Amino acid sequence: MYSNHWGGALEIATTTGGESTTDDDNRSRNFDLDRASVNQLQRYDNYDRSTQSSRNLDETQQSWLLGPPEKKKKKYVDLGCIICSRKALKYTFIGIIVAFAVIALPTIVVKVWPKHKSQPSLPDNYTFALHKALMFFDAQKSGKLPKSNGIPWRGDSGLQDGSKLADVKGGLVGGYYDAGDNIKFHYPMSFAMTMLSWSVIEYEHKYRALGEYEHITDIIKWGTDYLLRTFNSSATKIDKVYSQVGGALNNSRKPDDHYCWQRPEDMNYERPVQTATSAPDLAAEMAAALAAASIVFRDNKQYSRKLVKGAETLFDFARDLGKRTSYCRGNPYIEPFYNSTNYFDEHMWGSAWLYYATGNKTYISLATNPVLSKNTNARFMTPDLSVLSWDNKVPAAMLLLTRMRIFLNPGYPYEEMLSSYHNITGLTMCSYLQRFQVFNFTKGGLIQLNHGHGQPLQYVANAAFLASLFVDYLNATGVPGWYCGPFFITLEKLRSFATFQMNYILGENPLKMSYIVGYGDKFPNHVHHRGASIPTGKTKYSCTGGWRWRDTKNPNVHNITGAMVGGPDKFDKFKDVRANFSYTEPTLAGNAGLVAALVSLTGTGGYGIDKNTMFSAVPPLYPMSPPPPPPWKP
Repeated sequence: MYSNHWGGALEIATTTGGESTTDDDNRSRNFDLDRASVNQLQRYDNYDRSTQSSRNLDETQQSWLLGPPEKKKKKYVDLGCIICSRKALKYTFIGIIVAFAVIALPTIVVKVWPKHKSQPSLPDNYTFALHKALMFFDAQKSGKLPKSNGIPWRGDSGLQDGSKLADVKGGLVGGYYDAGDNIKFHYPMSFAMTMLSWSVIEYEHKYRALGEYEHITDIIKWGTDYLLRTFNSSATKIDKVYSQVGGALNNSRKPDDHYCWQRPEDMNYERPVQTATSAPDLAAEMAAALAAASIVFRDNKQYSRKLVKGAETLFDFARDLGKRTSYCRGNPYIEPFYNSTNYFDEHMWGSAWLYYATGNKTYISLATNPVLSKNTNARFMTPDLSVLSWDNKVPAAMLLLTRMRIFLNPGYPYEEMLSSYHNITGLTMCSYLQRFQVFNFTKGGLIQLNHGHGQPLQYVANAAFLASLFVDYLNATGVPGWYCGPFFITLEKLRSFATFQMNYILGENPLKMSYIVGYGDKFPNHVHHRGASIPTGKTKYSCTGGWRWRDTKNPNVHNITGAMVGGPDKFDKFKDVRANFSYTEPTLAGNAGLVAALVSLTGTGGYGIDKNTMFSAVPPLYPMSPPPPPPWKP
C-alpha cells in the first residue's frame, strides 16, 4: 500500500487471469478519447454489450470524460430593425392571438351580428290614463283653435272676449274654460299651468318616451300665452291685472255663464272682464306659472326671457305693500267660486319658482324668510294646510324648497329654514298615511282631504303627486325612508299610498267605476259640461234652449275624454247626474293634478326624476375654485 497525498488509501489490486497492471493502464489510456468519438461510438447498434460491460468506468473516470453539461445556446431572429429571441417572438404572437380572441373577436361579432330591437315594455294603466287626461285640456281651449286640436266637437269660441279693453290689443282671446261652464278664471288657470310645468320639469324624459312632450308643452304655452295678455307684460311696473273673463252671479236670472246652458261656440250673452288693482295672491300665482314655464321653454331663449320678465313684473305687483287686499275680496263674480284665503303661500310658492327660473338670490332669501314662513301658518301643522289645492300652495312650496336642500345642500344662511321645510314636508307625508289617523278614509280606501265635501278627487290627485314626487326625491339620493315620530316609514309605503289612491280613481273602488271619462269600461257619461252635452251642427241653442240638454237623462252626446269628474261622496257612492256638479263636474286645476300624478307614477317611460333641469339657471352656491396659475416660462 502506498500513501495517497489527496486523502484516503491508494491500493494496487492484483488481478487474476494473468492480467498485469500495465494492461489496466493501457485500458485506461484507450478510453481517454475526445467526446465526439465517444458519442460516435454510442451510435453503433452492433456494439458488443459484453465487451462494453467489461469496460465500465468508475465515477471518477466518468467525470474526467464527460465534464460539465454543455449549455444550450439561445436562438435569435433578426427582424431587420430589431433582434429578439425566438422564444420571446413566439410568446408575443401567442399573446396577440389570445387578445384578439378574447377582446376583438367578441366586439366584431357584436358589431356585425344582425341587431334585433327589443320589444318596448307594454304601457301601464297610468300611461293609458295620461294620454286621455291630456285631451281634456284640448277640449277646454278658448279662442281660435288650431286644426290639430283633435277634439272634433269643439270649434273657435270667445273671439270677442275683452274686445272692449282699450289697453289690450286683440282682447283677451285664448286661455281655457275652467270647468263645465264657459268662465275663464285666471287664478285656478294659473295654478294648473304651474302644476303642468312642474311635472314636465321633473319628468320630461317620460313625456318624451310616451310621445306626449310636444302635446304637454303646447298645452302649457296655450295657457301662458294667454296669461301674458292679462297684464302689461312689456312693462316693468304695473298697477292692475285682469282676473277673469265671463262670470255669473248666484241666483241670477239674467243670461250669464251659469244661467245659460250653451256651447262656448254659441255664446251670445255679455261676458264681463274682472279687473284687480290689488292681487297679492293672483299675481304671485301668475308669476309662479310664468316662471315655471320659462324653465320648460328654456331652449326657446326669447320666449323664456319673455316669461321671466313677465313673472318678475307680476311678482313685484304682488309684493306691493300698499296692495295686499285679495284679488277676489268683495267681488261677487269671483269670491263665491275661487276665494283666496291667504296670499303668503303664493309668495313662498312664487319666490321659489322665480329663484329657480332666474338664480336671483333675492327670491330664495324671501322664500326662506322666517317671517314669510310664519305668515303661511305652515308650522302649526293643521291638517288643512297639508292639502294642496288651487287655494293652498304651502305643501307644494315646501316640497319644492325641500328639493333644493336634498340636491344642492346650500347650507348657511338657508339651511335652518330649508331644514324646517324638509321636516314639515315629512310630516305632511305622514299625515297622508291611514295609520296615523289624521284624515278620514272611506271604506273603499279613498282619503278624505276635504272632510267629505264634494269634488274630493282633485285633492286626492294632488296628494298622490306630492307623495310620489317626494319618494322620487329620496330615491334619487339613496335614502330609503323617513321618520314619522318614532316610526320609520319606507318609501314603498308612501308610494303605495299614491298608487292606491290613483288606482281608486282609475276604477279599483267599490263601484268598479273609473272617474276619468273614456278610461275603462265604466265611467261617468252624464258629465256636467255644456260643450259635451249639446250636439254640434247647424242648430244653435239659445241661452235657455240648451236646458233640454242639461236636464235630459240621456248620456252626453260627446265624451269629454280624459276629464276627471268631481268624484264620489264619503260613502264611496256616486251619482252620475249632470245637474249635480259636485259629483260630475271636471275642473282645470283638478286635471292638472291628475296629469302630474299619472306621469309621476307611470313606469312605461322610465323611472326617477330629472335632478338638474330645475337648477339650470341657479348659479353655484359656493365660490368656484380659482383657475390654476399659468405655466412658468423662463
